[in-house]
Amino acid sequence: MKILIGTLALLIGSSHAACPNQCSGHGTCGVDEVCTCFPGWGTGGDAGGDCSDRFCPHELAWADFPSRGGNRHKYAECANMGECDRKLGQCECFDGYEGKACARQSCPNHCSGHGTCEYMKDLQFGIVYNEYYDGSSPALSGLGAGGMKFAQDYAWDSDRARLCVCDAGWTGLSCEERMCPYGNDVMDVIPGFDEYATTDSNGIPGLAGYGNEVGQIQTVTLYDAEDDISNFVGQTFALKFTSKLNETFVTQPIMWDSDLDVVAEYIETALEKLPNRVVDDVVVSAESSSGATGVVINVSFIGRFVQGRQHKLEVVTDRCEVGCTPRITGLANLRSFSDTTLSTVEITTIGSHQSHECGRRGKCNRKKGVCECFTGFIGAACGTITALA
Repeated sequence: MKILIGTLALLIGSSHAACPNQCSGHGTCGVDEVCTCFPGWGTGGDAGGDCSDRFCPHELAWADFPSRGGNRHKYAECANMGECDRKLGQCECFDGYEGKACARQSCPNHCSGHGTCEYMKDLQFGIVYNEYYDGSSPALSGLGAGGMKFAQDYAWDSDRARLCVCDAGWTGLSCEERMCPYGNDVMDVIPGFDEYATTDSNGIPGLAGYGNEVGQIQTVTLYDAEDDISNFVGQTFALKFTSKLNETFVTQPIMWDSDLDVVAEYIETALEKLPNRVVDDVVVSAESSSGATGVVINVSFIGRFVQGRQHKLEVVTDRCEVGCTPRITGLANLRSFSDTTLSTVEITTIGSHQSHECGRRGKCNRKKGVCECFTGFIGAACGTITALA
């Protein structure tokens, strides 16, 4: 009788110990007392065990050892850039990474509140449109606004790696530093300088007070789709100027007149009326191109605040109606495709002067955005020599 009772007790005990912790309520007990865990459950990151731990989200690993076939960036828990909280099933990402599976980079210091955190696939080449479309060929001509965004980037991290794009006036990897004013190096030696000459070797008028030194000239060429520039008459457009601090300014509406000299005058006035004297002085000329199928507009930057290389102007040609600014009709009949000629913006004369932060004669105080000029130089961009120099 005692033997029978002992045998029953052993049988009952073994039935309660069939699977570890009864699979913690997160699995089923199968053959050989092995738990088959429900999806998302396991033990210590592995399948089976007592099903007491959660798995964390998987993503392409930022870094991992290669497979036998040499493949990398395999799927890994928390993308190998975080540790899994097995109780919550959530990734605790390492510094610099964020998201459900630590799948994206975070930007340093949230771009310091002076920029936006952008994916690599959304980053653009250049500041202005014609920095890429430089007019060097028909394929690289045309008009538009903003930098060049390339077609879909299929690199594995194009929608994961991120970088700060700073607001105007700010710079640095985390947009924590201010930019300082740009200007010409007042000590720059200009080859062939002649203080008494009034034009350079190409006959271009020199800058007032600078002898044969010339300013940068940007040439805007506009073609009518029907090879008839009179179609532009009565329409309005605008120009967009981007300063060396990446500030953007758009002119008032510019009316196209049948007299190109009047058009040039309108453009000159519109640029010089931009806020903060960002364009303090320009000279504009306009003339019809060969066969009167297009118009060539030359904009000479001769002011002290626009010395040296400037960003190319951008021509705003799309219709902008009620609720939009500036309110313009746009140049509706611009030629948008051609094998030989296409509207564009080019730098046709580089100019004699340079454009350096603090004129290369001072150091930028990155906290204040103010130039601290070297001894003997003063001015916002250290462009004036003092008597003590």
